[in-house]
Parts: sequence; structure tokens; C-alpha cells
Amino acid sequence: MRRTLVLVSLAVTSMVALAFLIPLGLTVREIARDRALTAAERQASALGPVLVVTQDPAALERAVASTQAGAARRMRVYLPDGQVIPKNEAETAHAKPAQLAEAGRRGRSYTAGVSGGYALLQPVSLDGGRAAVVEVYVPDGDLTQGVWKAWVVMTMVAAALVAGSVAVADRLGARVIRATRRLAEAAGAFGDGDLSVRIDPDGPPELIEAGVAFNAMADHVVQLLAAEREMAADLSHRLRTPLAALRLNAEALGNGPVPDQTREAVDRLEHEVDQIIRSVRRPSERGSCDAAKVLADRVAFWSVLAEDEGRSCELIGAHRPAELPLPGSELAAAVDALLGNVFRYTSEGTAFAVTLHVGEGVTGILVADAGPGIADPKAALQRGRSSGGSTGLGLDIARRAAESTGGYVRIHRSVLGGAQVQMWFRTRSLPPARRSRRLVRRRHSRT
Repeated sequence: MRRTLVLVSLAVTSMVALAFLIPLGLTVREIARDRALTAAERQASALGPVLVVTQDPAALERAVASTQAGAARRMRVYLPDGQVIPKNEAETAHAKPAQLAEAGRRGRSYTAGVSGGYALLQPVSLDGGRAAVVEVYVPDGDLTQGVWKAWVVMTMVAAALVAGSVAVADRLGARVIRATRRLAEAAGAFGDGDLSVRIDPDGPPELIEAGVAFNAMADHVVQLLAAEREMAADLSHRLRTPLAALRLNAEALGNGPVPDQTREAVDRLEHEVDQIIRSVRRPSERGSCDAAKVLADRVAFWSVLAEDEGRSCELIGAHRPAELPLPGSELAAAVDALLGNVFRYTSEGTAFAVTLHVGEGVTGILVADAGPGIADPKAALQRGRSSGGSTGLGLDIARRAAESTGGYVRIHRSVLGGAQVQMWFRTRSLPPARRSRRLVRRRHSRT
């Protein structure tokens, strides 16, 4: 943008400077020409009174020598009797007889072109109908005297004006760019989860308005998120009453494997509700976790239910730590959502496997099953879409967890014969330019 403003300013000021410089240069040249010819005409007219009084050659020679043109040997007088005064000016270009006759016929000053310049011919009427002609030679150098100097000065002035306008445009562009970059960086930081970022509006009025609007939008988003957290916390807190009743019923079941499993499930459910309340009561903070440890914990949790339903489950690749730029609670929620879908949408006895793949800059978690698969993977990834009577948010939880690190979710056919949901997380931060493009693509995909 800054370069564009500079180029526009350069083009506009250059055209304006040329629009004035070219006519002005031509005018200066014409003024110099008119000045030289006018001076020659004035000197030729000065001999008119002398010719009227006398035609004595000696007197005329003195009169010619007294003029500037005569002293420079550029003036001659042609008398009616054919005499030429002075007689020793053979080295100077002179008018031709035809040009002298044309000047006498016109009866007024006449400029004729000669070798090396021009000759101003001034006829002077004498007694008896006779006429003398005064010739003043004007070389080409006198016609352009001072023109080149004036052109150089005007060119330098025009160049200075163009350079000044370009410098001003560059400074204005830099100011606009700084304000725009600050706004873009604030928007990028806000999109990456820093809800406290605000900007000090600066720059042109339009960018100031955009900055004020951004701050207002950020405040409104924070208020909405706070209200959403409060609502989620209140809804979660309401679950304590039915949980208390469920715990009393579980305690009344007595002893045995089934009552013990029921009480353990109630304890885990109460723990999850408490975790939800604690999470939504405080602003979300980005953190990291060991994906291998989280997967081992969640697979161990779901393996109890898998054993009851006769499902074989396997955890692959979780033998070494795998750091993810994601809080452990969010990763656990995403894994639980995918494993919950396996238990919900496949029949008892269907095997499943969880694979952890650690690559260069990315980490993948693959949940595969031997069920019927997913007929329309694209529709399944849309938030709130479900054909199985559920809320349709399970896959969306996994997708949002992956996209929060710059990753993505894909659905393929697994080697077990069913569906394979792949969550890919980025473990390296994206450069600012690529991050901005990713944010733009994400916004477009949600519209």
C-alpha cells in the first residue's frame, strides 16, 4: 500500500509538472526570441532620424558605430544609391537583394532568415520617395540566450516538487501502514485467543473508526463469552442435584462388581461436572499437555466400558511423550467426543484403535473403528449436523481443538473397515503471514 501511494504521487505530480513545464519552457524560448528581435528593431529605428537628416557616409558610419549592434559589426545601412555602410563588414552574413526589396515593398520592419541567424530589415523613407534599409544581424545564440539556463532551473524546481510530493506521500503511507499493521496484529492476536488485546486508534479517520469498532467488538465478545461461561457454569451446577440423587441410589445398591462400577461412574461424572464448572468460571488460558499421557488416561477410562461390551481396544504409538500446545482438558474432551461416538454409533463387540503419530511440526491422533463408517464425512464435520439423533457437536469439538493449533480434522476409511477420524495438531507456530491466511480461510469456511 505504501509503495502504491508513492507511485500514485509520483505519477500525478510528474504529469502536473510536465503540464506546466513544457508550455513554460516554450514560452521562455519565445520570450528570449522576442527580446532579441525587439532589441534589434529598437537599434535599427535609432538610425531613422539620422538617415532623414543626412546620407553622408562618414556621418552614417559614426552613427552605426555608436549603436550596440554596430559596435559588434552586426549592422549595415543600404542607401538608395546602392552604397552600403559600413563597407568593411564582409564577414557578417547579410540579407539578399530579394529580401531587401521585400522589406522596401512592405514599408515596415521585416525579419528574414540568413546563414547563422536572422536579419532584421527596417526600411526608412527618405525625400523624393526614396527608401533606405537598415539591417541588424541577430545570430541564433542571441535568440536562445538564457533559455537553457531557465530550462535547467525549471527542471530542477519541478524535480524538487516531485521529490517533495513523493516524500510526503511516503510519510503519509508509512503512517497509514503503521496504523493498519497495528490493527491487523491486534486482530490476529485476538483471533489466536488473546481476548485482552486492544489498540490505541491512530492514523486516518477511517482507520481510527475501524480501531474504535475493533475495541467495541472485542469488549462485546468478552462480555458474550463471560455470559456464556456463567450460563454453562450455572447449567453444570444444576446437575449436582440429580447427581446427588444418583449417588444416593448407587450407595443403596450394596456391594458387588456392578454397584462398584456404577459408583465409580458417578464419581467420574461428578469429577467432570466439577471440572466444567472450574473451567468456565475462569477465562480460558492456553497451555500444553502430553498427548501420550492424556490418551493413555482416556483409553484406560473407556476400556472398562469396552470390556463390558466385548470390544477390543488398542492404543498405538503412546510409548513416548508428545507435547501439544493445547490444554489437557481440551484434548481429553476431544478424545472423549470421538470415543463416545464409537460407542454410540457402532454395535457392541466392534473393535476400535487409537493411534498417536508424532511428526515434524505436527502430531496426529487417529481414532479408527470397525463399524459401518461415515457415509458423508463433509456433512458430519458441520457443526450441529447429525443424522443419529444427537446434538451433532462431537466431531465439532475435535475440529475446534485441532484448529486452535492451526491443524485440522479429516475423516477417512480405516484399515479396520469402519471410519477413521484424524485430528492433526500443529506443534510449531505459523509465521505471521501464513497465520493470517489461515485465519482468513477459517473465517471464509465458516461463512
